[in-house]
Amino acid sequence: MKRIVIIGSGNLAEALAAAVAAAPSLELVQLFARNTARGPEVARLAATAWCCDRSRLAPADLYLIAVSDRAVAEVAAALPFPPEAVVAHTAGSVALDALPATIARRGIFYPLQTFTAGRAVDFAEIPILVEASDQQTLAALETTARALSRTVRKADSALRARIHLAAVFVSNFANHMYALGYDVAAEAGFGFDLLRPLAAETLRKAFDAPSPADVQTGPAVRGDLPTQRRHEALLDDPDTRRLYTTLSEHIWKISRKR
Repeated sequence: MKRIVIIGSGNLAEALAAAVAAAPSLELVQLFARNTARGPEVARLAATAWCCDRSRLAPADLYLIAVSDRAVAEVAAALPFPPEAVVAHTAGSVALDALPATIARRGIFYPLQTFTAGRAVDFAEIPILVEASDQQTLAALETTARALSRTVRKADSALRARIHLAAVFVSNFANHMYALGYDVAAEAGFGFDLLRPLAAETLRKAFDAPSPADVQTGPAVRGDLPTQRRHEALLDDPDTRRLYTTLSEHIWKISRKR
């Protein structure tokens, strides 16, 4: 499982290519990407060859398909993989059977992290979740994952779907709350930097507590309706106002059950 080809040119493909290229026990032999603008750039960053011609797909031990969820099946079915190679996709919410049964050694290699183009990440700190069509392939994927990360766990498609759902809450939804706070700050004329210490301490408390719900604060958990109504009156956008009300009601209900 030393020779690796990464398929894709998005944010995850970029980070994964850099990590594989830097791993002493692995060899990134090619980046295959149909995007003729982004593909060569990602390959350059990882100091590897780029290809977009399926007839020139490099021979490898492992092919990692790092494309959008909806493109996994199409890309996997379109490429001429060597019969003895392992082919794995990197999508958190896509099942193993998205890879065609014609691929004998199928797997999933899911790094549990958010990725942004041009932003370096330490792959050693990123959990990698693996699944495979057979035990031999699973062992090979685990070995490869351990060359990149200190945390490698087996997770079937059902468990991984739950993990991906939890990740959406703690990453995508949490970041959306930051974006809304940024908008409120901008409209009021003060900088987002004023909120950074608060956001950092909230995150630290959430991780230090047995459950984040144990350290919930604010007008919603206190049932402070007058403050909530004043906040709602300050929100001009009706969708944002409804979101504030819904979240506040949910926090109150959850706090009553504890």
